[in-house]
Amino acid sequence: MKTLIMGASTNPERYAFKAAHSLLKHGHEIELVGQKEGEIVGNKIKTDYPDFNNIDTVTMYIRPRNQPNLYDYILKQKPRRIIFNPGAENPEFKQLAQSQGIETEDACTLVLLTTGQF
Repeated sequence: MKTLIMGASTNPERYAFKAAHSLLKHGHEIELVGQKEGEIVGNKIKTDYPDFNNIDTVTMYIRPRNQPNLYDYILKQKPRRIIFNPGAENPEFKQLAQSQGIETEDACTLVLLTTGQF
């Protein structure tokens, strides 16, 4: 099972970058989707919104106003849950995901990993 990071970035100051490193450090497989191509620890950032297999968790690092055009894409990945990191909280998308049986959580991926709650 994999974690899909939406809003992936090669900028070390971005929380999505830190989350990618932390997920890998904790033994999780990752997939990366972002606006700009690049690489994080050998994992390519995809910009063309490919379909993935076995996505367990989507962790969102995209502001709510930029999420609506991604709803269908993310739901099509059939994740078990979506984590809305601080600044990405979106009640509309949360309700839509829950209506399709997807768990949602307003939380910080980094904190969940650090505290063993991921």
